[in-house]
Amino acid sequence: MKELVIAPSILSLDYSRTSEQLKELDESNAKWMHFDVMDGHFVPNLTFGPDLLKGFKKAVDMVMDVHIMVDNPDMVAEIFAKAGADVITFHLEAVKDVDACIQLCRKIREMGVQAGVSVKPKTSVDALLAHLKEMDLVLIMSVEPGFGGQSFMEDTLEKVRILRERIEKEGLNTRIEIDGGINGETAKLAVAAGVDTLVAGSYVFKNGIAESVDKLLACQR
Repeated sequence: MKELVIAPSILSLDYSRTSEQLKELDESNAKWMHFDVMDGHFVPNLTFGPDLLKGFKKAVDMVMDVHIMVDNPDMVAEIFAKAGADVITFHLEAVKDVDACIQLCRKIREMGVQAGVSVKPKTSVDALLAHLKEMDLVLIMSVEPGFGGQSFMEDTLEKVRILRERIEKEGLNTRIEIDGGINGETAKLAVAAGVDTLVAGSYVFKNGIAESVDKLLACQR
């Protein structure tokens, strides 16, 4: 399994202390920044545009992990690729079928960006299993997407186990990311199931940033 990566979600950033928290984040052992893009239609929340991503990219030296929760992922992926995203993850539920999913993954990769596919808690990963080589990342939502601070849904870990088994069997480099309700305890469960990329929002930004990141990293040891 790959080295564990922590991707703090700026959805939980304290925007009254933006500069201070970005500095703390940049100096921590977190390597990725998770950037949630919501359109108010696909999920019931409205968040960030590409200009904010450009600003954060200048402020920190981190991988920009952009999760687009939108109805029109094809157009939005292109916008954020141009804005400097390093990873763009869209939802399987937002495209017509698995063929459209694969085509969008290829388009994202052609733009020089890693391609990820996300599934909501009630969506199976079975349709993705034969196509994992087309994906750099699969993101398992362990809460319903839209808002931070929700409780972890442990039954979503079965999808992680299914993915990990297929990835190992085929010798693929596809990462497994999980997002929703991640803290010191749920992170241990997720890593044990096969996750190698942890998204954490409230747990990181509402506690000491560096200390929280290190506690999450310790789950792999």
